Amino acid sequence: MAELHDLTALEQSAAIRSGELSPVELTEHYLARIDRLDDTLGAFLTRTPEIARRQAAEAEREAAAARREGRALPPLHGVPVPVKDLNHVAGVRCTMGSRALAEHVPAVDDHVHGKLRAAGTILLGKTNTPEFGLPCYTENGLAPPARTPWDLARSAGGSSGGAAAAVAGGLAPVAHATDGGGSVRIPASACGLYGIKPSRGRISNGPVLHDITGLMTSGPLARTVADAAALLDVMAGAMPGDPYTAPSLPPGETFASYVLRDPGRLRIACLTGAPVPGVEVHPDCRTALADTAALLTGLGHEVEELSLPSDETIDEAFLHVWAVMAANRPVPPGGEELLMPLTRYLRDRGAQVSGMDFARSVYAFRALAQSIADGLMPPGTGYDVILSPTLASPPVPVGALRNDAALQVEIAALAAFTPFTGLSNMTGQPAVNVPLQWNAEGLPIGVMLAGRYGDEATLISLSARLEEARPWAGRKPSVW
Repeated sequence: MAELHDLTALEQSAAIRSGELSPVELTEHYLARIDRLDDTLGAFLTRTPEIARRQAAEAEREAAAARREGRALPPLHGVPVPVKDLNHVAGVRCTMGSRALAEHVPAVDDHVHGKLRAAGTILLGKTNTPEFGLPCYTENGLAPPARTPWDLARSAGGSSGGAAAAVAGGLAPVAHATDGGGSVRIPASACGLYGIKPSRGRISNGPVLHDITGLMTSGPLARTVADAAALLDVMAGAMPGDPYTAPSLPPGETFASYVLRDPGRLRIACLTGAPVPGVEVHPDCRTALADTAALLTGLGHEVEELSLPSDETIDEAFLHVWAVMAANRPVPPGGEELLMPLTRYLRDRGAQVSGMDFARSVYAFRALAQSIADGLMPPGTGYDVILSPTLASPPVPVGALRNDAALQVEIAALAAFTPFTGLSNMTGQPAVNVPLQWNAEGLPIGVMLAGRYGDEATLISLSARLEEARPWAGRKPSVW
C-alpha cells in the first residue's frame, strides 16, 4: 500500500487543495520518519517540529478557507520543504555546519525562505551541510555525516548532502539546497535525485550574505522534474540589493509549464573527458554518459562529442575565490580554533589573496562565460545543451575524500571527484543532474545537462522527456 511519502510533492499539494489530505497529517508523517531515520541518514542539523506543526495548522486553515471561497492556492501549499543550514530562518539556529556557530540564531529570514513561507510550505528543519558549505562531502563536528540512502556506508555528497539524504530517504518530498561549485548536483547524483542549479541571479542570496562572486545560488532537489520545476518557481525572483538578476520568463509563464513542452530538436555537445588535468572518469560514469547520449539520439537530438581543453588558470581562479569566500564567512571571537582543518586552511589562504588577484579571478569567470556564450553556445548556431558526467566516480565511502593531515591532497581529491560541476558556477549557466543510471552495485550515477545562461526552461523540457523515456522515481532505496 502506498504511503504519504510515496506521493510526489505536487501530488501531495493537489490532495491538500482538494481536501483529501491534511497538511497536519502530512507533516506528522514526515516528522515521524525523521525521528526514526535521521540519526542513520544524517539529514538534519536542526529539527523544527514545533514550527512545522504550527505552520501545518495554518496551512490547513488556509486550505479550508480557499476551498470555501473558491480561491486558488500556491502549487506547493502545505508541502514540507526543509531549508539548508547555510541559509537564515529568523529565530532558528543557523550553524552553517560549524561548531563556531552552534548557537547562532539569526533575526531575519533570507529572501529565499521568505518566498518559501509565502508559498505556504512547511519548515521541517535545517538540513546538514559541511562547514560553510566548502567541501563536496557532508561531514562536520555537529551531526552524523550525511549518507546516501542507496548505501549507508557511502557519502551523500555535498555540500547539500543533508537535503539530498532527506529527499532520497523519504524524510521530505523536496528540499531547498545551495550550489557554489556543484553542491546541488553532486548530492543529487550521489542520491539518485533530480537537482537544478539555476542561472546566476535567478534566486536571491540576500539580504545578508550576498555573493558578489556569482558562484553561489539556491536550487531545488526533488525526485521528479515536475517537483523541482515547481519549487524553482517558488524560490525564483530578484530582490532589492541583488548584485545579479537572471532574465525573467515571459509574462504568465512558469518553469513548471515547461515540463509538458517538447524542447524541439536540440544540438547537444557531449563532454567525455574531464576539464581538469590528470582526472580519469570512472567506467561507470563513462557508461552512463554513453547510454544517455544514445538515448538522446534516439529521441531525435543531434549529439556530438566535444573536448574542452584543461585550463589550470581557471582552476587557480576558482581556488582563489573559494578561499576568499571561506575567509569572508563570519566567525565570532574565539571561534577560529573550533573550525575544521580544511576551513582554517582555506581561510588562511584566502586572507593572502590580494585584491588584484581576486578581481582577476572574477574577471576570468566572466571571460569564460563570454567565450562559451559566443563560441560554443551562440543561439541559432551553437550547441543548445552540454552533456557530461556529473561526477567522475560513483558515490564514495564516508570519509574517503577528507584528509585533515594533508589538506592539499584533500583539495586535489575534491577536484578529481567533481571536475565537471564548477564550470557552470563560474559561467553562471543553469545545469541539472538527471538520475538516469544505476550501476551494478545499485548506486546512482548521474549525468549533467548545462544550458545557455537564463535558459532553465530548455533543460527542464529536455529532462522531462528523458524522465518519460526512462522513469526513475519508482526506484526506492531500502530505507524507503
